[in-house]
Parts: sequence; C-alpha cells; structure tokens
Amino acid sequence: MERRFDPSQISEDVLRELDTLMHSPQRPALVDKEGSRMELPEPIFNMLVQAISQLKQGNAVVMLPENETFTTQAAANYLGVSRQHFVNLLEGGKIPFHKVGSHRRVHLKDLLSYTKTRDKIRREALDALFEKIDKAGFYDSSYTGDES
Repeated sequence: MERRFDPSQISEDVLRELDTLMHSPQRPALVDKEGSRMELPEPIFNMLVQAISQLKQGNAVVMLPENETFTTQAAANYLGVSRQHFVNLLEGGKIPFHKVGSHRRVHLKDLLSYTKTRDKIRREALDALFEKIDKAGFYDSSYTGDES
C-alpha cells in the first residue's frame, strides 16, 4: 500500500468535487460493492478534510502509523535539528528510543509527544516573558509597527 499521496495524482476537477462533498449537508460515507452505506465517523471525516485541504494546496500527504520507526537522521530532519543534537536528546532521556543492532530507532508517537511537550514549554516561556515585559511597562499595545 502506498503511504504517500501526491496531489498530481488527482485532477483539479476531482479536488473541487471532493471539496463540495466535504461541505455537503449529508455526511460522506463508505459504500461497499453491495451498496451498504456507512457514514464516516467524525474523526475519520475530519482527517480526510485535512488531507484534502493539503492536497488542494499542492502538498503531498503521507499516512504513517504512530509506531512507525525513524532513524536518528530522519527523526532529526523531522524535528529540524542536527543529527548530533537529536542523539544528545536521546542520550539525555528526552525521547525514548530502542536499538536495532547498534543503531538507534525512534517511534513517531514519541517524536509527536516530544514536539507537543517542547511546544508547550516554549509557549509557557513566551507567555512568562510577555508577562514580565507587560508588568515592567515596556509593552505598548498601541504600537502598530507602521512608522512611515
């Protein structure tokens, strides 16, 4: 089964038709060869809407199970960091990993968990910084950035 779906594999007409279907008052459904119909459950429907939106923007869509394993280089690329920094995260216990022979491997679910935690910590730090700036009176809410 192909996991990558490229937008070039589908015509603009079909994408427009899918978009129309996604906004239809009747919920899209799976229909088998005998004509039995099953409405798509909400989470699956929402995932398909997101996939179609990405395809309409010209982006390929890749479907991976959460237990998919990544090499350290692939995981570093996913996070946008160097491989060495990523290995340091692994060795520092920040992200779980296992070894296949002498090679480290990381599950997608653990990368997703790490990014969620990392983003939460960053957001909290930015919020705390803003609060300090605001309390110190250095935040000017009337500033528009247009100094023409």
